[in-house]
Amino acid sequence: MPRYKLTLEYDGTGLVGWQRQTNGMSVQEVLETACARMAGIAVYVQGAGRTDAGVHATGQVAHIDLPAPYPPDKIRGALNFHARPHAISVLSVEPGPPGFHARLSATRRSYLYRILNRRAPPALARNQVWFVAAALDAEAMAAGARHLLGHHDFTSFRASECQATTPMKTLDRLEITRLGDEIQIVAEARSFLHHQVRNMVGTLKLVGTGQWQPDDVARALAARNRGAAGPTAPPEGLYLTGVGYEPLSSLMWAGLRRPA
Repeated sequence: MPRYKLTLEYDGTGLVGWQRQTNGMSVQEVLETACARMAGIAVYVQGAGRTDAGVHATGQVAHIDLPAPYPPDKIRGALNFHARPHAISVLSVEPGPPGFHARLSATRRSYLYRILNRRAPPALARNQVWFVAAALDAEAMAAGARHLLGHHDFTSFRASECQATTPMKTLDRLEITRLGDEIQIVAEARSFLHHQVRNMVGTLKLVGTGQWQPDDVARALAARNRGAAGPTAPPEGLYLTGVGYEPLSSLMWAGLRRPA
């Protein structure tokens, strides 16, 4: 069966997340329904990452196996047609390289977290950012973030329901930038623990408000205890922006476009 690589974006508002569940509509279910209507048989859609309810994506990657070859443009058109009216868009479709697997072949995942930091609440970006009215010191947050870079035991930033076999992860990038009223946090690693990015953001927000000092982040990390770190940031500010693969097509990054 020919395999195809999909790159897609979606608004996670109102969805239960990527993975098919019994308590609501998921991105996976929408795409599998669309695939079945196109191909006439049940099709499993394998995603590169399982985003939570309310989390968005600008560069999610998935793969599908179809019963016969289809022109990639026709697959994209059919899936986007059948996915309506959900806010899910297949951006591109291409034949999967030999041995390609959307999740297992991934060598890098990139996330963006957006904090709207101003006194007035959002109107247009209401479900797209975390609104924090209290002033945030982005430089202090960046200083705290530096303690998290590298290979560590991230138990303090791991959700209790996380199914990973080990809390050891290597965080390659954690950059914090202020762009006007918005603070953007970019995180990159081969893989992340469940809620790791949101727990790191919730902790760094405490540094931004002055409740914590940057060095307190190091102490929370060393504690290896979820209770030692800050709260979990809400899902609406989080975006899966890219998934990297190598050496297939010289490590193609899917997405990596920041929302406007």
